[in-house]
Amino acid sequence: MAKNTSLGNAKTNKNDEFYTRLEDIEKELSHYRDHFKGKTILCNCDDPRISNFFRYFALKYNELGLK
Repeated sequence: MAKNTSLGNAKTNKNDEFYTRLEDIEKELSHYRDHFKGKTILCNCDDPRISNFFRYFALKYNELGLK
């Protein structure tokens, strides 16, 4: 069985945001900007202070027109 030390370390350290870079989130969600207007976004994250998804939506709150 192949070992994945990065995944294993993240699981041990509860660092499950290691693979979700802010740049990747911005790049992907830029295609869906119109879908967010007037919506409430719920982020399922352990700690919003370190979640890049939470950070993205917090930084873009007004720009996206979130509710």
